[in-house]
Amino acid sequence: MAYLTLFLTAFVAATLLPSSSEIVLTAMVTKGEYTIWLLWLSATVGNVLGSCVNYWLGTQVLRFKDRKWFPVSQQNIDKAQQRFEKYGVYSLFLAWVPIIGDPLTVVGGIFKVRWWTFLWIVTLGKGARYLVVLAFALGVDKLI
Repeated sequence: MAYLTLFLTAFVAATLLPSSSEIVLTAMVTKGEYTIWLLWLSATVGNVLGSCVNYWLGTQVLRFKDRKWFPVSQQNIDKAQQRFEKYGVYSLFLAWVPIIGDPLTVVGGIFKVRWWTFLWIVTLGKGARYLVVLAFALGVDKLI
């Protein structure tokens, strides 16, 4: 049940909803009752799947751009596309960064990044982030 809780917290944390899976992961590590690699896997898979939801939302969002209530102007969409093209698909490695990461995964969907490319880049970035969290929670010497 604890791994599922971490998975769900990480999933929600990757969407545009507020949550903090790092705190849950750190608390579980500190408790010392759980298998470290399963904690890492639960957090990583949950967080990546949350980003996949964002990607899917991004693939759908532009069909509403001509509606009055749509919150983003065409000018802002064009500006976002220029920035995304400037920094490229590899900017998705920053999908783990608070505040900018979740919108980046939506932008990946908006600008039709190839699915498998998106999945690999986001998984690598988020998996590495959780390794760093584990390293701080355990102490680097215990992780290796």
